[in-house]
Amino acid sequence: MENTKNYAVKITVLKKIKVEDIHKEYAKDDVPVVCAKNEEGKEYISKNAAQPEGFCNGAWKGISDTVSVLASGGNNPYVKQDGVAIRCCNDGLHPVIYKLERIAD
Repeated sequence: MENTKNYAVKITVLKKIKVEDIHKEYAKDDVPVVCAKNEEGKEYISKNAAQPEGFCNGAWKGISDTVSVLASGGNNPYVKQDGVAIRCCNDGLHPVIYKLERIAD
């Protein structure tokens, strides 16, 4: 069996998005309009395609499959640069967009 290299992947919080119309209609009164976790520019490193310490569990569910692809040397077909992907969390009330980058040795 071939031994596949497992690269580290840097995860950067690119943008926290307000969806005020959706939030106003569906969110409870005490729920913040934007994600309360992290700030834009915050970086995490995933090693061996594992969830980084302190990274949001819900967001991880939305991006972990792409982290695995990049970690194993694959690429995202929709992004210009090899080893880069743009993904978002799965929270419709507090969307956050992440940049995923394979880290070369």
